[in-house]
Amino acid sequence: MVKIWELYKNSHWVEPFLIGSIFLFVGISAVLYLLIIESRTRKIKQEKLRNEYDLIIVELMYSVVFMDTPFSSVKEDQNYEMFLKDNYFREVLTESVINLHKNYDGIYAIKLEEFYKESELINRSFKKLKNHKWEVKCKGITELAEMNITDAFDTVVAISKSKNKTLKITAINACIKLGGTTGIIHLTEHPYPIDNWTQLNIINAFKKHDIGDTQGVEYLLESKNSTVVALGLKLIKELKFTQKLSHVKELAERAPNTQIQYEAQSVVQALTVNIISK
Repeated sequence: MVKIWELYKNSHWVEPFLIGSIFLFVGISAVLYLLIIESRTRKIKQEKLRNEYDLIIVELMYSVVFMDTPFSSVKEDQNYEMFLKDNYFREVLTESVINLHKNYDGIYAIKLEEFYKESELINRSFKKLKNHKWEVKCKGITELAEMNITDAFDTVVAISKSKNKTLKITAINACIKLGGTTGIIHLTEHPYPIDNWTQLNIINAFKKHDIGDTQGVEYLLESKNSTVVALGLKLIKELKFTQKLSHVKELAERAPNTQIQYEAQSVVQALTVNIISK
């Protein structure tokens, strides 16, 4: 300790320390600058590639969707063969197919779905579900749901149990799109509270996909998770599932707590008014 104190009082260490600090600062600054330049250069190059690929993809999609060109012919075409092996091209192609599918329905949507499978773009989406990054998983789930890949349903159900709120909402919305009312039955055993924001997103998903009064929603009322029960009541009320009135009345009589009982009674009144107005 005495030696350290003596060294501290000795001013000879100050100059080399300052010089070392300056060199360290300059070195770190230079490395950061090079990293920024490299990142910027990569983004510019990627953007230029995307613009080139967009032109190729427009021609490819026109050929497949509107000119009925089979993918087997496209795959053998030397103009596309090289690009289809490029990972970045396939990523841009996937985004284009998904965006087109959102804007078309009927026979064109079916052709896009067939192309998505035949070109094996579907495999990229499934691979994203195994990625450790939640945002990549969300992207994969959204792609598979948009393209109506029902084989992904069980995997998406498992992902919907995640504690990550964004991932949970994305997965549940996908379940609803792929499985309708059955897409939320698994929530009956959901162990975690479902907050109001998530409940609102689920209700909006039902409205968006225009899901009618079918079997399934009433099972939520049997859950031991009070937030799941509350979700079931809100769905029945918001979507005017009048055929569920008997289930709501039964819940109102055996409600686990006063809050659920109050909500159930409120839904009973709302459904009764809807029935009378008809």
